[in-house]
Amino acid sequence: MFWIGYIIIGAVAGVLAGLLGVGGGLVIVPALTFILAAQHLPPNHIMQLALGTSLATIMFTSISSLKSHHDHGAVNWFVVRTITPGILTGTFLGAWVAAQLSTRFLTGFFIVFIFYVAVQMLLNIKPKPTRTLPGRGGMFGVGNIIGVVSSLVGIGGGSLSVPFMAWCNIPVHHAIGTSAAIGFPIALAGTAGYITSGLVVHDLPSGSLGFIYLPALAGIAVISILTAPLGARLAHRLPVSMLKKIFAFFLIGIGTKMLSGLF
Repeated sequence: MFWIGYIIIGAVAGVLAGLLGVGGGLVIVPALTFILAAQHLPPNHIMQLALGTSLATIMFTSISSLKSHHDHGAVNWFVVRTITPGILTGTFLGAWVAAQLSTRFLTGFFIVFIFYVAVQMLLNIKPKPTRTLPGRGGMFGVGNIIGVVSSLVGIGGGSLSVPFMAWCNIPVHHAIGTSAAIGFPIALAGTAGYITSGLVVHDLPSGSLGFIYLPALAGIAVISILTAPLGARLAHRLPVSMLKKIFAFFLIGIGTKMLSGLF
């Protein structure tokens, strides 16, 4: 039954990563917390395992998704090159910080973030495209901020990088495609950070590599690789703004359920 759950999570997350540019982590993390808790894994490490495993799956999803966006000419490789150094340092640092925090704090932080994303989508809040991209120093700083937050909530960074690029006059389809490409260094550095910080923890469940739960990674990654290109193709055909509003209500439901679990 748990394997079926992993496959369903992978299918949904892959489509969303390509379609909405928000990263499948917004679905993977809460779904994994429910499934891992049902498997009676150590409760004090469940959130770290969910975050680390989510980032590890995004390594596979982002490769598949970015290829489809690249084929549509929707990846700004200049942005990818200039923001990646900051992404790598920020995400690795964020993963190390997350390992020191309690599951309760990380869950609360994730709930706040998921409500932020839901409101952003529901109200269609977009920064006005009033400026251009900053220089390399500015891109390094922005990359660090996106990386730290992404590692703390287990996402590919699209909820932050897409609005940033829209603010800097990059067309929305290019922002989504570029976000998919940025998701790979986020996932790579985050996975490395969660592995290394988890290697010194001695009460993790069997099948873990640091804070990466390998059975869940395998089940989610295989399916998400197949469904991410579908989401990327749909992004160029479907009314994405309407779908985002529907997804926003879904996120509010998830956030509310997680919030009730804290009390």
